[in-house]
Parts: sequence; structure tokens; C-alpha cells
Amino acid sequence: MSLSRTADAAPPARVTRPTAEVWDTFATAHPQGHLLQSSAWAELKGGVGWNVQRVAVERTGAIVAGAQVLIKRRLGLAAAYVPRGPLLSGDAAADDMLLAALDRMARRALAVFLRVEPNLLEGDPRAQALHQRLTARGFVQATPIQPRSSVHLNLAPEPERLLAAMSKGHRADIRRAAREGVAVREGLDADDLESFHAIMQETGARANFAIHSREYYRRAWELFSAGGHARLLLAEREGRTVGTCMVFAWAGEGLYLYGGSTDEGLRAGANHALQWQALQWARDAGCTSYDFWGIPDALGQAALAQDEAERARLEAQAQSDPLIGVYRFKKGFGGETVRYLPAYDRRYIPLLYDLWQRRVAS
Repeated sequence: MSLSRTADAAPPARVTRPTAEVWDTFATAHPQGHLLQSSAWAELKGGVGWNVQRVAVERTGAIVAGAQVLIKRRLGLAAAYVPRGPLLSGDAAADDMLLAALDRMARRALAVFLRVEPNLLEGDPRAQALHQRLTARGFVQATPIQPRSSVHLNLAPEPERLLAAMSKGHRADIRRAAREGVAVREGLDADDLESFHAIMQETGARANFAIHSREYYRRAWELFSAGGHARLLLAEREGRTVGTCMVFAWAGEGLYLYGGSTDEGLRAGANHALQWQALQWARDAGCTSYDFWGIPDALGQAALAQDEAERARLEAQAQSDPLIGVYRFKKGFGGETVRYLPAYDRRYIPLLYDLWQRRVAS
């Protein structure tokens, strides 16, 4: 007598290596799908020393869980990194199969460690279960490469309601930019990209932060704008470019990754005008939320603190953070302060772990 599978049993699963096209279809539809898990992001990082591998778990011909892994090699060893991933299914068997496949991949690559940075907020009901699943498989908490705390804005309201929800000062700055003759337009060619990079250099020098190369920004723009997933915006005043930003739209989320302004642009409200246009572009592109990216992590902790005294301590601590001015700018658009889960590392060569962490950050 043969044994048959019961009607409610899950169909068999298998590990696959999806193509870029198949992967993007899955990742854009996944609830935690993220720009940093897109094939275009992998191609961008390929230009600065990373290799990409993708692993997925399929059932009945469809991906249910997966991860895009960036691998950086040196002297025969490697660091393996899953930014804003993996993308899990919620099914224990499939997710364990994926984590086991990632472990095998990292070991075959002679990885010193495997790092994952889940695209899940700390306050999400699924966060604790994911934390337990990862720690049960030997992962330990680590400092993430991507910003742990951010400001997210719900783009569902109509533009006039979005404007009304901003701080009074931000609405005034948007109007002030118009009075000062600031006009925002889309960047279209190499000259516009050159203006973008020049302002990024000026902003980086003024605010003391590192920027990418001209070629890196060019590739990011080309890779994502080709599919309508990126927009280069320039703020101009009396024929001069006084501000700029490069924004992205992927998997229903707008992202503000790069931007800056001249001193003149700061005084004229160019950054506010740019973000107002960026928000409207992301909304028109079908995004339902907008990620302003990094802010002081103490403020993300404060937003989750249950104790009033602890919240006050963290908010006071954040006032000395170099990003406090950036936070005030981003929060003024009316969004919510959020905090992601930490990174998790699976260590394979502990003696080299501290040294190789810097390989992932670069």
C-alpha cells in the first residue's frame, strides 16, 4: 500500500538560484522587498568590488523565500552580506531551508562571517519570532551597515493633506523657496549629473561626511532611472544650481538616499522645495511610503521607549549627534520615527571577525 501526502501538507520545496528577472519579480511583490535587494543594486555594488549570489526556496514553481547576497573577497576569504534581507515566508520549514542554504553558500565562499539585516521594524509583531529564529541558528546581534533608525512618511493622503501635515516651518520654507525664485526640475544629462556631484562634494565637505565617486552616482542613476525607479532633481535659482537630490522608488517605497545644497540653497529653502517635489514624484510612481533614511539612532530608541525618563534621556543624548539637524529636517515633513531590527552575524572564523567587519562597511 502506498502512502499519499495529506491534503493539508505543504508541497515539497527546493532550493534554487533564480535569475535577476525572476528575483526582481519576487522581491518587488514581497512585503519586505527593498531597493537594496534589487538586481540593479547588486549590479551597482558589483562596480565597487562586490559579487552577487541569489538563493531562493521554491514551491510549485514559485519563490516563497529568498535572499540576494553580496560577497566581497580578499586573500582567498570573503565577507557575505544580505542588505535589508533575507525575504522570509513566515513558514518555518521554508525559512529554515533558506537559512541553511545561506549558511552553505557562505561556507563555500570561505566567508569569515555572514551578515543579514532584516527589512523589519523593531516594533513589528513578527520581529521577535525572527530574532529567535536567527539566534537559534547561531546568529549574534551586530551593528548594521544601513541606518537602523529613520523617518517614514505615509504617502497615501492627497498632496494637499501631506502639505498640511508638515510642520509650520516646513510649509513656510517651501513657500519661501518659491518667493526666492527657486525652481525644481528633473536632471536629464551628464551636465546635470556633474552639477549633482559638485554639490554632493560641497555638502560633504561642509557637513563632514563621505560621498561616493562620480562614477558610482552615474551608475546608480542609469541603472534605476532606466526602469523609472530613480529621479535626479535639481533646484535652480537665477541660473545657478543650488540644491539637488537623487531619489528612488522600488517595491512601493520611495527612498531619499543622496542629496545636498550650496550655502545659497540652504538660505533659500532649496532642500525643502526638492523634498516636496520628491515626495510627489514618489507618490505618482505608486509608492505608499517614503523612507527619509538615516537619523540619530537614539531617537529611534526613544520612539520605542516605554519609560518616560528613558525616553527623555535618549532624546537629550540625540541632541549632540551630528545628524540632529538632519533629523529635524526630515521629521518636519510629518513622518514617523521608526527603528529596524539590528544586523545579525553568523561567525565562521572568529579570530578574523573584528578585522573583516570593516570589509563589509567599505
